[in-house]
Amino acid sequence: MNAADPQHVITIARSWLGTPYHDQASLRGVGCDCLGLARGVWREVVGPEPFPIPPYSRDWGETGPREVLAESARRMMIEVSPAEAGPGALILFRMKPRAIAKHVGILTGPDIFLHAYERLGVIEEPLTPCWRRRIAFAFLFPQR
Repeated sequence: MNAADPQHVITIARSWLGTPYHDQASLRGVGCDCLGLARGVWREVVGPEPFPIPPYSRDWGETGPREVLAESARRMMIEVSPAEAGPGALILFRMKPRAIAKHVGILTGPDIFLHAYERLGVIEEPLTPCWRRRIAFAFLFPQR
């Protein structure tokens, strides 16, 4: 499996800037959450979503024996180490210690990323040390 062109991924991701936050939605310009943003970018970069997304909890402190989001990404994306992730990579964040990774963003530069954040919608912001230390997994979008 070959990776999609990172600049194409970034261009598509940035087209979602300003989309309002809406839990479990995935419509550019209308509403999305962080996973909905990733799903929308997937549809435009790769094609139809390979399986339906079941409802999920918004609890960033959720713990459990399985990294459900990372396991799902492994089925359809190219995993890379977080240290090797560059622009265009999908990054998964563990928001609390010992919690499962439940927040998603897309790197748009070495120190900047795009994500959907409650009350703010889709924004692009610096990948500060506080954000960087929370990265648990990284994946590349595959080519169409």
